[in-house]
Amino acid sequence: MNFQLTDWIVLAVTLLGVIVYGIYKSRTSKNLEGYFLGNRQMSWWLVLLGVMGTQASAVTFLTAPGQAYTDGMRFVQYYFGLPIAMIVLSITFVPLFHKLKLFTAYEFLEKRFDVKTRTLTAFLFLLSRGLSTGISIFAPSIVLSSMLGWDIYLTNILMGGLLIVYTVSGGAKAVAYTQKLQFVIIYAAIFVAAYFAIKALPNGIGFTDALHIAGKSGKLNVITTGVNEHGFDWKDRYNIWSGLIGGFFLALSYFGTDQSQVGRYLTAKDTRESRMGLLLNGLVKVPLQFLILLIGCLLFAYYSFFKAPAFFNKTQEATVLKSVYAGEYKAATAAFEKIQQGKTVTANELASALHQNNEPVINASRNKLSAAEKEGQVLREQMKKLIKKADPEADTNDTNYIFLRFVGDTLPSGLVGLIVAIIFLAAWGSIAAALNSLASCTMIDFHKRLTKKNLSPEQEYKWGKYYTLFWGVFCIVIAFFASNIGNSLIEAVNILGSWFYGTILGIFLVAFYIKKVQSNAVFIAAIIAEITVILISYFNIISFLWLNLIGAVAVVILSVLIQILTAAKSKTIQ
Repeated sequence: MNFQLTDWIVLAVTLLGVIVYGIYKSRTSKNLEGYFLGNRQMSWWLVLLGVMGTQASAVTFLTAPGQAYTDGMRFVQYYFGLPIAMIVLSITFVPLFHKLKLFTAYEFLEKRFDVKTRTLTAFLFLLSRGLSTGISIFAPSIVLSSMLGWDIYLTNILMGGLLIVYTVSGGAKAVAYTQKLQFVIIYAAIFVAAYFAIKALPNGIGFTDALHIAGKSGKLNVITTGVNEHGFDWKDRYNIWSGLIGGFFLALSYFGTDQSQVGRYLTAKDTRESRMGLLLNGLVKVPLQFLILLIGCLLFAYYSFFKAPAFFNKTQEATVLKSVYAGEYKAATAAFEKIQQGKTVTANELASALHQNNEPVINASRNKLSAAEKEGQVLREQMKKLIKKADPEADTNDTNYIFLRFVGDTLPSGLVGLIVAIIFLAAWGSIAAALNSLASCTMIDFHKRLTKKNLSPEQEYKWGKYYTLFWGVFCIVIAFFASNIGNSLIEAVNILGSWFYGTILGIFLVAFYIKKVQSNAVFIAAIIAEITVILISYFNIISFLWLNLIGAVAVVILSVLIQILTAAKSKTIQ
């Protein structure tokens, strides 16, 4: 990436400004309610920004355009169940959580069941959120590593270390107020990136032409049914049904039982403010995610007219070019560039035919582009194998680098620094909230619940800071192992969450709606359901979004059956 002095200045001023602002605005009562919940004084718009900022990490902004570039817009279907989930949560979960004045969602489970059920659920949350937050730290570390050529381990430490500064010092208020500032900068910069993606197109090619070219290449596949010649494909990750049903259960669990989100709306003044924040999130999240993915389609159109890199990760390219496989790699690159030249000619033919509504040429050009894309993919796979031979530890999934490469190669000085800054800000917004929630869960559901020693409010406040620091270090360590994760980062985070969210949601559904089920039945059911979900995922039996439904339904059904059998056995013994 061509990083100029102006970019450094913009990056430094933006990041330091956010840190100073967060520390300044985070003055609060030195007790747990002040540190973890901002004294429950947040307005609905801060709740909205907190909820959205926690959900939209650097993973979203860094890898979603690359996801659309490679797989089209169908990923947006992942969010289709979210608005429905916001309505359900506003009616059911939110009033109860506010009425009970909870610090964490898992306190409710002890009131309803017992301490072991609360501890198991809290542990599943800590495990899932700790691992996914480590991946979220890795995402912006990619930027520094690619930009400066630094070792990824060093960038993980730097990225996580800067974040810990204001999260440990400020708690929930620092998270809420910095997310407000981050939100404005992030979405302004996203629209700037989209503008330059259109502006960079050749003369005579506009936004509509770019969408036509992306659409003719199958990238505007916003709605897909998941049905092929063999019927419904349960392994198809993103379609209307997995999005509406699996996505609903995922969103219901994420926003209703994940402390990183529950902690955002528990900071609200009252139930109304929480509901407003959640419902507005349901309204704006899908269109915003659509726009972010649309940038990936614009990049696809751009690289149809201009030379696309054979491999988007410059650091890995540099490694293979220094190895004994350099000759083979250069030959494959030359062949790829020849295909790209043909694509450029075809893209221009297609644009001209679109202006003239010449359907025969449009269809012929579309078929040529499709064939060229497949040829290019074959060569890219060969090049990835060479990269892997040169460096067995290399990350050969370059989806995460597509947007970053475009920014570095295309945007003017200053704006590159701003785009890099928003990747950091998005990361900090979500990771800070995650660290705050991990610390609050550890303190409230484990330390305070399991220790017999009484602590003063000041001592509790200090322990809250210690746990925030601990989880910050833990997540940095996890980030060290994220480089060979195999998926785009946005997919990896969602797959990981789906391993646990269904089971956690199932426990809460039983707690809310099936009053006759007791603690032992739901505890055993949750363990069986969690093992089942992990096995289904391991053997790749079904798409990950369905795991959320399977886990929740399994807990509900198994707990009812176990309760009936237990009751029948008790009667027999009597």
